[in-house]
Amino acid sequence: MTDAVVDEIDGRMIRIGGQWLADFASCNYLGFDLEREIIDSVAPALDRWGTHPSWSRLLGSPVLYEQIEELLTELVGAEDVLVLPTITLIHMSVIPVLAGDGTIYVDRRAHKTIYEGAQFAAAHGATVKRFRHDDLDDLERLLKENGNSPRLICVDGVNSMTGNAADIEAMARLARAHDALLYVDDAHGFGVIGERSSTEPSPYGLRGNGIVKHVGESYDHVLFVAGLSKAYSSLAAFLACPSELKRLLKTAAPPYLYSGPSPIASLATTLAGLHVNEQRGDAIRAGLWEKTATVLECLDRLGAHTPNNSGFPIIEIPLGHGEDIDAVGRFLFENGIYVTLAAYPLVPRNEVGFRIQITAANTQAEIERLVDVLGKLANGFDLQPSTQAERAA
Repeated sequence: MTDAVVDEIDGRMIRIGGQWLADFASCNYLGFDLEREIIDSVAPALDRWGTHPSWSRLLGSPVLYEQIEELLTELVGAEDVLVLPTITLIHMSVIPVLAGDGTIYVDRRAHKTIYEGAQFAAAHGATVKRFRHDDLDDLERLLKENGNSPRLICVDGVNSMTGNAADIEAMARLARAHDALLYVDDAHGFGVIGERSSTEPSPYGLRGNGIVKHVGESYDHVLFVAGLSKAYSSLAAFLACPSELKRLLKTAAPPYLYSGPSPIASLATTLAGLHVNEQRGDAIRAGLWEKTATVLECLDRLGAHTPNNSGFPIIEIPLGHGEDIDAVGRFLFENGIYVTLAAYPLVPRNEVGFRIQITAANTQAEIERLVDVLGKLANGFDLQPSTQAERAA
């Protein structure tokens, strides 16, 4: 289940060679990659724009960009939005601009691409300091050391392995108290979780407008970065920011000046996806929450540990013995389940295991199949026990 060549798909079933597997490695959380309304939006856009007008955004942007930015600005409730091709390009170009020769505070478990952006900023004069994962006291201690300004705190909104969210409210308070900017990468939260309401159909909230809205925070001293390649199944990303910063980035961020744009197909599917989200996204998320809850309930019955305490659709399952990872991977593959393996040194030795990602396009039959295979896996291999199971033992 590494470097695999997928020969065919049928819904969320994939064929690798002669083996069909239920796909639980996809990040297409809302299932928009398979939505017929979204797929049908591509051909008319290609007829109008061709496959790829090869201007950098500095030279010219198809009006689709402006339409997307207007819709995203309203959705996330920010002052303005700038769309660029990927989150990685945003990190590599925006973090150095924001940090200058100041100080960057990075969560030790932030995504690798955040670190790459911070290291690039360091090469241009910034100082990078790491704080323990989700440790507000450690972050505050570093902030009190009064590093050079400007000061930037970089975190994941929803962690890509544990599925848990950072304490954005507390971090935003620290940022404001120490005149720092909280830079949030919400790649795995945007589209899935959103603003809370008494009428919400699931604990994921409404509208899928991201972790900042989900916790009821403002964008005061907060810069929100998110991608459209996961929940929206489209190659594009954006940052929600003040209009003044957007104007600066148009002349200071190399991807805006020099990079090729997102393909027209991705711009078209983003627009169509935003329409589908507005029309029935909350119902889709409610179904996603129910499927995720089924898998989490299975692990609870098995007494198996997962760090996921959020109920969000990323479920990491660490093994009792990391050296079993190859055999566990083969077992899952042979039993028709495709997941993301997490081997050392990609994760610490005590966290070796696999990650399950649930999508709205996974059928109930596929969820039931996964639950059945997890039960068989627990009979043949040691999974790390949950705290409750440890107490019972």
